[in-house]
Order: sequence, then C-alpha cells, then structure tokens
Amino acid sequence: MDLGLKGKVAVVLGASAGIGRGCAEALAEEGALLAVCGRRRAEIERAGAEFSKKTRVLTEACDVTDSTDMARFLAAAQKRFGRVDILINNCSGPKPGSFASALSDADWAEAFERCLMQVVRWTKAVAPGMAERGWGRVVNIVSTSVREPIDGLLLSSSLRPGVLGFSKTVARELAAQNVLINSILPGSILTERTRELAAERSKTLGISEEAFLKKKAETVPMGRMGTPREIGDVAAFLCSERASYVTGAVFTVDGGLLRSI
Repeated sequence: MDLGLKGKVAVVLGASAGIGRGCAEALAEEGALLAVCGRRRAEIERAGAEFSKKTRVLTEACDVTDSTDMARFLAAAQKRFGRVDILINNCSGPKPGSFASALSDADWAEAFERCLMQVVRWTKAVAPGMAERGWGRVVNIVSTSVREPIDGLLLSSSLRPGVLGFSKTVARELAAQNVLINSILPGSILTERTRELAAERSKTLGISEEAFLKKKAETVPMGRMGTPREIGDVAAFLCSERASYVTGAVFTVDGGLLRSI
C-alpha cells in the first residue's frame, strides 16, 4: 500500500532510540525526508546514519523541552528541507514515583514540561506553516496511563491526559486546513525506558529484571510486549494519505492490554 509519504518532510523527536526511532524507521521506509533529534549527540548521529541508508536525513542534538534548542533545530530543518509536513511528538516520560514518595514541586514542574508543554510548543511552532500550505500531520506519542493510571507513575498518569484534551481541541480548529492531529497510546513496549523502569521495580520486588519483564509480558493478552516499530507503523499510517479523514482520534496500541472500552 502506498501511504503517499514520499518526499514529505518529517520531524521526529527523540529518534535515537525506542519509539521515536521506530517512528523514524517507518517513515524513512515510506520515502519521507527526516529531521531527527535526540538529547545525546553520539546516539542520534548513529541512528541518523542508519536512516540515511533509506532517505535524506538531518540529524541534530536537541533537548525537546528546551525552547532554544527547539527553535535552532526547526530553523535547521527549514533551511535543509524548506518546510515541515509531519511532526512526531515524542518525549521520554517523567521520573517514576508514587504519592507516598514525596515528589517535589520541581518534579511536578519538570513533568509538566515533558508531558504537556513539549507537545504544545512544538505543535504551535509547526502548525501555522502546515495550515498555510493546506497539509500537515501531527502524531503525539502518549501512554495508556491516560486511560488506566499506572501504579508508580503518578506524574505521567496525572499530566499526560492533558495532551489528549489539547490535541482534540486543536484538531478541531485546524481540520479545515487539512492539518490532522492524532495520538497513540503505547502499551507495554520493550524500549530502553521500559528496561529502566523494570530495573527499578524488580529491585523492589526482589526478582531479576528479566523475570519482571516476563511477568509484565504475561499480563498482555497477546502474550508478549510490543516493539517500537509496531508503534512506528501506526504513526506512519496516521501521517499518510490513507488516513486523510482521521483527526482528533486516539489509537491504543497495546496488544489488548487495556480493559476499558
């Protein structure tokens, strides 16, 4: 199936690893031109070298929560490609913790920046140009915690739902300009972030990290954890011409994990 993405310019945040990398890989294989960033220069340059085997790539080190970094990166993308057609909003989650763990005001402020304001700022930066050209796609990588709060992830479970409210509202405002905004809720996906959380939780439970991940996979009806590329393929579809009448929607990609309707 031709997704109609050949030559489209895609900005993918947090593309050096995990879900961001899975999204970049899927878009590259569809012929999209990539502007990718990550916090660690060496890692994003290694990823960019792989992407460049399939498409043209701009690679930059960038903290996606920093407005100065954002402006510099988008200016570089504009200079290289002339426009931005697609934005994949992807940012690592805030620190884990429960109500009893006495999270500080600074922890909450950082989580607000990571979970919500990152999406707001990047969308505001690229959406006007998309609207002017009459074509644009924004896909937000969120979390199943917006449907079912996850124990030990109080910050994420509290703040990520705001992304859906923002996205739904802005999607309605920009629909007539053919700027489509959708969100993906990944379930149990085997990423570096998942392994970090597993290492922390496994110590508390007194079991190995691999044993914890095995137990986690057993809770998924499909009997396994998902891959970053499986999220990327859904993101590529939502960016495509095949999804031209889809906006303001939320797609759960979790192997059947959530029980909510």
